[in-house]
Amino acid sequence: MRDAPRNGAPMSDETTTAARDARTGMFEKPSRRDMIKRIGQAAGVLAGTAVLGRLVWDRGSVGATAAAAKPQVRDFRVAGDADKASQDLAELAIARAKAGEHEPFAASLVRRAVDAVGGMKRFVSRGDIVVIKPNIGWDRLPIHAANTNPDVVGAIIQLAFDAGAKKVVVADGSCNDPHRCYQRSGIWRKAYDLGAEVVLPADHHFRTTRIRGEVLNEWPIFTTLLDAHKVINVPVAKHHNLAKYTGGMKNWYGILGGRRNRLHQNIDVSIADLATFMRPTLVVVDAIRVLMRNGPQGGNIDDTKVMNTIVATTDQVAADAFGATLIGQHRDNLPYLKIGHERGLGTMLWESLRVREV
Repeated sequence: MRDAPRNGAPMSDETTTAARDARTGMFEKPSRRDMIKRIGQAAGVLAGTAVLGRLVWDRGSVGATAAAAKPQVRDFRVAGDADKASQDLAELAIARAKAGEHEPFAASLVRRAVDAVGGMKRFVSRGDIVVIKPNIGWDRLPIHAANTNPDVVGAIIQLAFDAGAKKVVVADGSCNDPHRCYQRSGIWRKAYDLGAEVVLPADHHFRTTRIRGEVLNEWPIFTTLLDAHKVINVPVAKHHNLAKYTGGMKNWYGILGGRRNRLHQNIDVSIADLATFMRPTLVVVDAIRVLMRNGPQGGNIDDTKVMNTIVATTDQVAADAFGATLIGQHRDNLPYLKIGHERGLGTMLWESLRVREV
C-alpha cells in the first residue's frame, strides 16, 4: 500500500521508498570496517571523558595536579604582622639552656624564645581559639625523642592562655594507635592538667579538602586545625629516613587522613605542598632531646642526644633549615627546603634573618 500524499497527488514507488527511508533512518548498511571504526571512536570518547573526570575529581589526590589552579592556603599568620616584624625583634630566636641549668627548664626556654620574637601576645589575642600542633605520631616515651616533648607543649599551652586565648586545643594525626601515642608521649596528661582540650584523629574529624598542590590535589584534612583562629606548629627536631630531617614543614603530615604513605613516593614536593597550604601563626621547634638517627620512629635512647634548645620563628622554612643543622644535615641536601624557598614560603638562608640567641 502506497503512502498517501498530503496534497492528494499520487507518489511513485521510488518517491515512497525514499520518504520511508528518511523517516526510518534506513540508509545504506555500513561495512564491517566502518562499524569497527565507529566503535573505536566511541570508546576513545568514553576513555577521554573518564580521564578528564579523574583529573577534575580524583579522590586519590596523588598525581592529580590542578594545572593552572591556584593552590589553596590556610593562612593563620597575624594580620599586619609584617609591620610589627620591622621592629627590633628577632626573626629567628634560639634559646639554649644556661650553664649549670637543670631540668625542668623547657618552659623557661620556650618563654625566652617566644619573648625574643615578640611574646605570645603578639600572636594570640583575647578570645582566640588556638590549636597547638605537636608531633604525637609514635607510641614512644619522651626519652625516645620521637614526639614533641610534653613540657614544651605545656609551656605553649600556658603562654596561649596567659595571652587571653578562649580555648586551647592540642591535636595531631598519629601514625601508631592514637590513644597510646597521646598517653605514652605524656602530652595528653600535660594538656589535660593545664585545661587544654585534646582532640584525637577520629574519622569524623576529617573532611576531604581541595589543596591544589603539585602532588596533593585533594585529601582528607583534620578539620580541628582548619577551624582554629591561630595554629602554632610545635615539631620535634629529628632524623627522618626518607626526608633526612623532619621539623616544621614535615610536621603538617599530621593534618592528613587517608593513606599518607602513598605520599612517600614524592615526599619533598608533598611536604612543600602542605607547607604551602598551612601557614602557621608561629613555629616553636623542640630540640630538648633530638633523635639523631633511625627516625622518625626511633625507640633506642642511644640514638638521641640532649641539646636543651628551643627555636621560635614565624618562618617555617628557616626553622627547618636551622633545625637540620642540629642533626648534621645541610639545607642543600633537603629538596623540600629549596622548593619552599622558591615558592616564597620562607627562606632557607636562615642566617640572613635577624637571629638572636637567648
